[in-house]
Amino acid sequence: MLSARSLFQEIIDDDDSFQLFCSIAASGETQGGWENGRIAALVPVGMRDLAPKITRHGADEDKHGRIFNALLKKRDLPPVDVPPETDYTMLLEKRGIGLAHEKLKRDEPLTERDIIVYLSHSRVTEQRAADQMDMLVTYFGDHPELGKAIRMICNDEDNHLAYCHEELLRLAYAGHGRLIQRTLRESALSEIRVYRDVSLAVMAHMGRLLGWPRAKSAALAAGIHAVYAYERFGGWRRMVDLKMPERRDALGGPATPAPAF
Repeated sequence: MLSARSLFQEIIDDDDSFQLFCSIAASGETQGGWENGRIAALVPVGMRDLAPKITRHGADEDKHGRIFNALLKKRDLPPVDVPPETDYTMLLEKRGIGLAHEKLKRDEPLTERDIIVYLSHSRVTEQRAADQMDMLVTYFGDHPELGKAIRMICNDEDNHLAYCHEELLRLAYAGHGRLIQRTLRESALSEIRVYRDVSLAVMAHMGRLLGWPRAKSAALAAGIHAVYAYERFGGWRRMVDLKMPERRDALGGPATPAPAF
């Protein structure tokens, strides 16, 4: 029987599929760390109070990248190149979601609108990350090899999501509500398509590495398309609502250091 638990167990039990999984995860987190670092450096003068929180966001994502690389090192596995069709971050950028790397590489201050776009994009992608980590903690939070890592990352993702809610609500109260809602909707509808495409690509690579029969690969692909259909019909709305989080000022302190693995 196919289930998220059995599927992930199969991936982590095999060195080749585990190597690809951790490499994809580490690459995405490291890229996110760089993006947040650049945004923090380019925050407009009137929003400098956000810079420490954006810096903390980036530091957390850098830490996550190091954690996934440490998990590889523990098995004496080197990172592998990430297939471009599985690169979630870059595929989102190609769809015009978030701030373009070309803009972030320039030493020109960002605008208030840019920061709203960044926060809106983060609110959507952090929802995805938080949901995925919640699932992994449910199934593997006590795993002797992965449990400590995924619990720490899950807590960080919850903090990131809380931060996005709080800051976007503050900006909405300041008069940016329409821009925020429009940007959230555009980001969510693009994200669900990218997530579908990346999920299909990742499962195709895993299927080849693990020698899945055609029927199993077809069933997984059908499941991915079914999730997309649900999200396209209305499930995307969970990614755009805003509510004051229980965790207030979630990124208001220094990043938690990564433990040794």
